[in-house]
Amino acid sequence: MTEDEQSGMEPRSFLTCVTEVARLLGVGDVAVEPKGQHARRLAHAVRKPLLERGSLPEEWFAPLMTAAVYDPDPSFCRWFVEPAVYAFGRRRVMAALVEYLRGGTDAERAGAVRAWYSAHVPLRADRSPAYGPGGVRNPALDEVQDIKVAWLEASLRVFAEFTDLQMRHRVLLNLPTSRAAYPPPLRKLLESTLASARAHPDPYIRRWAAAADHEGV
Repeated sequence: MTEDEQSGMEPRSFLTCVTEVARLLGVGDVAVEPKGQHARRLAHAVRKPLLERGSLPEEWFAPLMTAAVYDPDPSFCRWFVEPAVYAFGRRRVMAALVEYLRGGTDAERAGAVRAWYSAHVPLRADRSPAYGPGGVRNPALDEVQDIKVAWLEASLRVFAEFTDLQMRHRVLLNLPTSRAAYPPPLRKLLESTLASARAHPDPYIRRWAAAADHEGV
C-alpha cells in the first residue's frame, strides 16, 4: 500500500497540484501514464526547468509548496521543495511547512512532515543560478533556527492533540530524543509529551520516550 493510500490522500489531488506548476512553467502535456503515474511523469518534466531558473515569480511559491505537500512520495517531494528553497529561501519554505503542520488537513500535515526533511537540502552555488555572481547569497534567506523551534513546538502539539496513531508516528520521526535540542520554553511541553508517550500502548511511541529518557539532559 502506498503512503497516499494509507493517509487517505487522493492521487488526483497531487496531479492537480503538479498540473498547476506545469501550467505556470509552460510545460506542455506529457504522455498519460496508467495507474496514477501521470502525476509523477509530469513532476519529472517540471523538475529541471524549475532548477534552471535564476528566480521564480512570487505567485509560484504557494503552488510549489502545495505540490510538495501533496506529493505522496517522501523521496520525490524534493523536486518541488529544492527549487523553492533556492528561489525563496530555506526560511520561507520551512515557515510554510510549519503552517501546514499547525493548521492543515490531516493529509497536509502528513505531507508537511514528509517535505520537512527535503527542506534541509544542502545549498550549492553550482546547483542553481538562484545564487548571485560568485556564489553570493543573502544569509537571511536561510536563517531558520527560530523556525526549527516552531516546528518542534507544532510537532509536540500535534502529538498531544491527535489520537491518530499514524500521525503520531509521523511527527515522532522528526522529534529529537535529546532534551538539549529543545529550548527552555518548550521543556514543559516536552515533559508532558514524554509522560504521555511512556504510558502509550504503542511500543514504537514508548521506545521513543525510552530513548529520550536514556539520553537525559
